[in-house]
Amino acid sequence: MNYFELFEIPVQLRVDSATLRSKFMELSRRYHPDFYTNDTPDAQEEALEKIALVNNAWKTFQQPEETIAYVLHLKGLLVENEKYQLDADFLMEMMEINEALTEQDAGQLSSLTERLQHLQEQIYAPVRAIIENFRDDTTSQADLLKVKEYYFQNKYLERIKESLNSQ
Repeated sequence: MNYFELFEIPVQLRVDSATLRSKFMELSRRYHPDFYTNDTPDAQEEALEKIALVNNAWKTFQQPEETIAYVLHLKGLLVENEKYQLDADFLMEMMEINEALTEQDAGQLSSLTERLQHLQEQIYAPVRAIIENFRDDTTSQADLLKVKEYYFQNKYLERIKESLNSQ
């Protein structure tokens, strides 16, 4: 059973937070281990497995990028620890940003942050409609591959932002 089946919602790249919250509360009550203390050990074990699955799904759905990764994985387009080859132009730009990070002074911090924000907006623009209007039965594999490219580019940008914020 995948997370979408568990939450009884359609497969989607952006999960509605109101629907998600109410479903999480319902499932948390349904599978809470305290309700199974007088049941058989098998029923108790199953409840523990279900509540763990509910909690993992909740964590995934709370993070838009993790939800994207989860859907790509479900579709067989993303494998664990995949070494994805990013576009050469994108990598050159990342190299320039990384060099600027190593040579930066306090005055450059703001401009680097703005540049990263602009890049994130730039890479999201071509996939915005795909992500926001995803339909499991009609979205093409080609569109999902564009989302995969975005996912890895954004992951790279997030690592740089974390590095920038830790300085």
